[in-house]
Amino acid sequence: MALPDFFVIGAPKAGTTALHAALAQHPGLYLSPVKEPKFFLGDGGPPTARRGPGDAHSAQEWVWRRSDYEALFDATPPGALNGESTPFYLYDRGAPERLHRLVPEAKLIAVLRDPVDRAHSNWMHLWSDGLEPIADFVEACDAEEERIGAGYAPFWHYRGLGRYGEQLERLLAWFDASQVHVLRYRELVDDPAGALSRITRFLGVEDLAGLPPRENSRPFVPDTARTRLLARAVRAGASAGALFPPEAWRRASRPLLWALHRNGAARPRLTPDQRRIVLGPLVDDIYRLQLVTGRSFADWLGDEGRGAFGARRAARSDHAEAAAT
Repeated sequence: MALPDFFVIGAPKAGTTALHAALAQHPGLYLSPVKEPKFFLGDGGPPTARRGPGDAHSAQEWVWRRSDYEALFDATPPGALNGESTPFYLYDRGAPERLHRLVPEAKLIAVLRDPVDRAHSNWMHLWSDGLEPIADFVEACDAEEERIGAGYAPFWHYRGLGRYGEQLERLLAWFDASQVHVLRYRELVDDPAGALSRITRFLGVEDLAGLPPRENSRPFVPDTARTRLLARAVRAGASAGALFPPEAWRRASRPLLWALHRNGAARPRLTPDQRRIVLGPLVDDIYRLQLVTGRSFADWLGDEGRGAFGARRAARSDHAEAAAT
């Protein structure tokens, strides 16, 4: 019975999907065909009910039986390391202990993104899919505590998911620092070859060349009467569709999502005031993260974010083109 040798443990909306896809191409690594099995988020029983829009479908996709989880790695080639990517392991309070209990020698990869940019991307993901009913990002962040109390799944915890100092401190209480590779999202975007090389060295396999990460994002959907009407239909369908298998709802929702995304626009940048409001409760944790890692994250404390994956790649390309002319 095989359990993973390594895990991509977080953070959500910090490039974990792109990283999972890139590592899956390495001949010496085997990544689970289910990208987020979530097995170590529970203690062997089915997940508790979550009450946010669309949460019921995510719960149905949870691989919580150990036999089903181990079966994900049945196709691992001889001699290959196997791994999986569940970005909520870093955030979940009980996951480090559960991981240590079953796989104490595992290696763990944590990708950290500017917590305000991460939260904005998280909100935009849910808003553009019609699940987030609050059109204002700051207001949605301020609704977090109420939503936690109401039983919304962690993907709705916009600020909480970015408290990396607290999360890494908890993780390092169970795992030696040599077992944890902390990667900045900006490294994955700005220098994918170097970032992947550092990860493969950490895992003890040969370098992975020529596989830049792919973006996993949605077009921004402007707040219009049409958007709100379609989004209400999505949320109503998600509620009714909770009675059916997730794949049935996903097939049924495709026309609605296509209609939502059809008039997608460029992602708006956060204003300095928006950043300050969302950042305020996270400042102490950023200082905590610096103490835990011994690295500087001072760039996260400013009024300007780093922007979205696609915009940054395009800007980098334009800069290189301008330098060449």
